[in-house]
Amino acid sequence: MNARLGILLNNTLLATSAALVMSASFTLIAVFMTVRELPNIDQLQSIPTYMWFTGGALSFLAVTLFYYIIPRIGISTAVIFGLSGQIIFAAIAGHFGWFGMPLEPITIKKVMGMIVMTLGIILIKY
Repeated sequence: MNARLGILLNNTLLATSAALVMSASFTLIAVFMTVRELPNIDQLQSIPTYMWFTGGALSFLAVTLFYYIIPRIGISTAVIFGLSGQIIFAAIAGHFGWFGMPLEPITIKKVMGMIVMTLGIILIKY
């Protein structure tokens, strides 16, 4: 739907902006409805600066690229690339413990699982 919005607006960035503003709005509503206690200043200051921006920047990049490529290569192919990329990135990030996550070494079993998942995605497409 948002890729189509980008086509109708003739601008991928406008569609991305609309989607992310709406997403932030719904998220804030959920926060106001569910959060009982806000973090204190010490907690906020202990968070590395990059963590405040990296997730948002990567989300922006992913959303914008999807809106841009879906009309050009089709939704199935775009999802195949997206899922395969996420699987591979998650394995690498876990292996090296990036972003302060627990170490999850890449094993032969994981490699085989990634291959099977990627092949399954390809089989669904083709």
